[in-house]
Amino acid sequence: MPLVVEVVEPDGKVLQTEGAGQGKVLWKDLTVTASVVTANQKGIVSLPRDPRISDGKEPHVTITVPSHPDIRTELAIPVRYDHAYTANFSGSAGYNGFSGADGPDGASGSMGSMDPTNPSAGGNGSNGGNGSDGGDGGSGGNAPPVQIRIALRSGNHPLLQVSVSAAGKMKLYLIDPQGGSLTVKADGGPGGSGGTGGRGGRGGSGGIGTPNGSSGTDGSSGRNGWDGSRGKGGSIKVTYDPEVKPYLAAIRLSNKNGPPPVFQEEQVAALW
Repeated sequence: MPLVVEVVEPDGKVLQTEGAGQGKVLWKDLTVTASVVTANQKGIVSLPRDPRISDGKEPHVTITVPSHPDIRTELAIPVRYDHAYTANFSGSAGYNGFSGADGPDGASGSMGSMDPTNPSAGGNGSNGGNGSDGGDGGSGGNAPPVQIRIALRSGNHPLLQVSVSAAGKMKLYLIDPQGGSLTVKADGGPGGSGGTGGRGGRGGSGGIGTPNGSSGTDGSSGRNGWDGSRGKGGSIKVTYDPEVKPYLAAIRLSNKNGPPPVFQEEQVAALW
């Protein structure tokens, strides 16, 4: 989220920072110190993706003017977890097939003579060449198996602790089920598009003469390549604590071209 700082000069004139404030006060002329969150040189504050860093803490930002340390302002930033998170482990898309080459155009026939005293036929045009076939698209990649574990942080405002593991990686989420959600994707990768077949070459025109030469025939266009097949979706297993059951609607799953997800209810201790 962007910060906006107002600076009031001795004459009462109010200036704002650049960026979201659309003012003339430069962020490089201010000092920003932050806890829990980080702030860059453009006044943008970011929360770490790992929820363990912010869980139970309140981010704090202090802004001072280096030349006047007594001029300062502070801001506490409440953290919410009612966000629509996505964990995507889907397979990669297949490569697209290459396009076929166009066939060469036929050559025009040679010119004959239309002189009544010395007529000659025009030459025939040559046939156009055939276009080559487009290449087939590659198959989409397979998605890995995904393991999901869910525990409940009980209290006046329950939160879901979620771990998602796949392909040797683990991601952690803290979710407010009142408005928040987590979509886990393990779809098979889409197949690549087949390449377009090359255009057949045009037949060469017959040469002018008495009689005119015949035009060549057009070449055949190449066949379009076949689209690649979709990869296999990864299996998804969800292990959730019994207390989580009323909030399972906040977990959304997608594993196209894969087996049905499996839900298992058992005791799940706090994940951190």
